[in-house]
Amino acid sequence: MKVKKRRIVAMLLVMCMITTMLSACKKSDSNKSKETTKTANDDGATKGNDAEQEETLEPITFSFYNADGTKEDPWTDPVAEEITKQTGVSIKMDYPVDGDDQRIPLMIASEEYPDLIFAKDDVDALISAGALIDMSDLIDQYGPHIKALYGDEYKKLRYTEEDPSIYQLCSAGVGQTAYTASGTAQLQFAVLEANNYEIPKTLDQYEKMIKDYMAANPQIDGQDTIGLTLSCADWHWMITLANPSGFIANASPDNGQWLVDDANNYQATYKHAADGQKEYFEWLNRMYLEGVLDPDFATQTHDDYIAKISTGRVLGLLDADWDYRDAETVLRADGKSDRTYCGLPVTMSEDQKCASLMSQGLTVGWGIGITKECKDPVRAIKFLDWLCTDEAQVLINWGIQDVNYFIDDEGHRYRTDEEIKKSQEDAEYKYKTGIGIHNYPWPIHGDGVIDPTGSPYTTNSKEAIIANYTEAQKKATKAWDVDLLIDIFPQASEFEIPNYAPVYKQNLTDEFNAYGTKLDEIAWTGLISCVMAKEGEFDSAWDKMQKDFKDAGVDKANALLTELIQKQVSFWSSGN
Repeated sequence: MKVKKRRIVAMLLVMCMITTMLSACKKSDSNKSKETTKTANDDGATKGNDAEQEETLEPITFSFYNADGTKEDPWTDPVAEEITKQTGVSIKMDYPVDGDDQRIPLMIASEEYPDLIFAKDDVDALISAGALIDMSDLIDQYGPHIKALYGDEYKKLRYTEEDPSIYQLCSAGVGQTAYTASGTAQLQFAVLEANNYEIPKTLDQYEKMIKDYMAANPQIDGQDTIGLTLSCADWHWMITLANPSGFIANASPDNGQWLVDDANNYQATYKHAADGQKEYFEWLNRMYLEGVLDPDFATQTHDDYIAKISTGRVLGLLDADWDYRDAETVLRADGKSDRTYCGLPVTMSEDQKCASLMSQGLTVGWGIGITKECKDPVRAIKFLDWLCTDEAQVLINWGIQDVNYFIDDEGHRYRTDEEIKKSQEDAEYKYKTGIGIHNYPWPIHGDGVIDPTGSPYTTNSKEAIIANYTEAQKKATKAWDVDLLIDIFPQASEFEIPNYAPVYKQNLTDEFNAYGTKLDEIAWTGLISCVMAKEGEFDSAWDKMQKDFKDAGVDKANALLTELIQKQVSFWSSGN
């Protein structure tokens, strides 16, 4: 009996083994069939078999340093969770604390790097230290969507003619069409309305509107009216003190701390040592002495600055809209859309053409890089490639389907009025939904680029912008008889696109950066001293700053940058 039972058990075991083997063979054949079909259907965009696909979904966490980060990203919002669901990847972000700009030099000194990094203008130091890998071969093998997103601009990702490596994936919106603009200066819509929507095009006209409104309204909601305020206690000095001087005094595009004369063989000049600058800062000094400029402009924190704007009592700004956006969210939520700001094409004189809408092409030089310490560079490039897919671009810009957006009968995406209202008035909206915090500084399509469904990749289109205008914005466009607020500016078609990257995103040498850092240190304190100079003392403060520039090697810096730009123009013109 025991022998029979053993035989029966043995026969059952054999039958089970045969069945398992047959099943495995069928599964193998099925997988091969699926692999063949998948590869054919994707026209080469999908590489690898199902086993490789399963491998890519193994959970992995990449450490990421974001030099522009200001708040911890716990990676728990719905968009982040969906990214992880689709890729298996989660991100652990680190960022500078209290504006600390020494993190990357410390990384270089210790040779301890995160997996991924967005280094801004410290990228050249990382490259010199050998900290970033060349992504060219990885992109060739695993990055078809990266190439598709950048298109004809892909070649501009290469570092230099001498070193044609790709160290970063540019974070600028590729193919961007401007539907909004900060302009060179900003005024509250309430001030414009009080002036019958006259458009101030010169600094004198801008000043008069502010002063007249202050005289008629010495207080707003029980607090003293402030004509202008700035944020200069940290790096924001470059945005509110330095940048407007080039835009207004020289009608220049955004080249950071530099002016570039394209018509004069790309001669570069440190901005605050250039013609026209003195007159602008003399004006700012006069605004300070006359009580139009906030007396706390030099010492208030950026949080103080935003809080002050949020009250609605600051009439004018010299800033970029992304920098004061949180304050406008508060104002809209409080029903004060007339206290939000309109970007304006203000220049020093009427014969200058405001360059706010001038396209500067693909602003390469700042982007995501993979460090030599990355735990899995192949997995990292596959993740970056996935972020460039249509699926990912829609996710990071629109959020979750049937929650944050819906599909109409024609297959186009749309948001409900309620969702739009929340996005405009809830300061925590982006953190609750994940919409808008996972696009920058990752590779993204720009506003106005249309996907295969006929919908824009971003929520910004001409129609959407117009539909989402506040009551104050609608009044202004009606008074000006325009569709968009930017229609009052010189249009992009009136300018040629430069054949070089903006200077602040240029691939610069350590030698040049050393000069630039010293010049900026002098300018930060020097310009504040000029603006706060007592009556009759401005000239001496200005002359001292100019001498300090000379002693710090401004002429050498100008020559070095001119040569670097000329080389990039030659490299880009060659088509690589």
